Amino acid sequence: MQEKFPDIFDQLSSFHPITLADMDSVKLMNRTDTKFVFERSLLPELMEALSKEYKVLNVNGNRISAYKTLYFDTPKFKFYMNHHNGRENRFKVRIRNYVESDLFFLEIKNKKKGRTIKSRIRLDDFEMDLTNKSANYVEEVVGSGTKVEAKLWNSFNRITLVQEKIKERLTLDLGLSFSWNEIEKRYDHIVIAELKQENVNRESLFYSLMKKHEIRPSGMSKYCVGVISLFAELKYNVFKEKLLLIEKLG
Repeated sequence: MQEKFPDIFDQLSSFHPITLADMDSVKLMNRTDTKFVFERSLLPELMEALSKEYKVLNVNGNRISAYKTLYFDTPKFKFYMNHHNGRENRFKVRIRNYVESDLFFLEIKNKKKGRTIKSRIRLDDFEMDLTNKSANYVEEVVGSGTKVEAKLWNSFNRITLVQEKIKERLTLDLGLSFSWNEIEKRYDHIVIAELKQENVNRESLFYSLMKKHEIRPSGMSKYCVGVISLFAELKYNVFKEKLLLIEKLG
């Protein structure tokens, strides 16, 4: 990772480390999520300020972790369309590989009334076609009769910061790429930040930094960015402004 992110690799050494086991108190499986998108070039300045209050997740000696994700949706992209149409009760289904930990999980996120509820089960590997166990789990959580299929790949690198006093986690995702059927789209020029809290706390240091730099919350999910990038035939009217923001940052 040092060669890939030289400008922030050394900065991370100034953060106190925290392990996965130590993070049990801030799992936040039922939480509020606030997302921000900003220029990659701003990250070193933000990291310097954040080092005063946040610890960095250290996994097997790595402070920047690689993630690979396979997203699922119904044949007609119901999950994407529910997000696009602003439906309050919506789902996201994915298999995620936490590369450094060599762990695979089938994860389902339910956004409901402003809160995110995450549930998951352990898998041995990616499943292009879900096994009966996995398919049954999707039906159990999302609803009987829900049939999903693989839609796109996503990979990125993540820095996870933890503020233990106010039970807050901050993920900083960079090096985003999406692919399907030999088509690839990269967004190396942006960072997608996600602030995970028990309840929205605008007094947090990161929230204050975003306000200082006039960066407003953005509800765009990585899955929706990927769908827009790879499936031009789907409507994205509601996301046009956010897509223009991403292109403007470049």
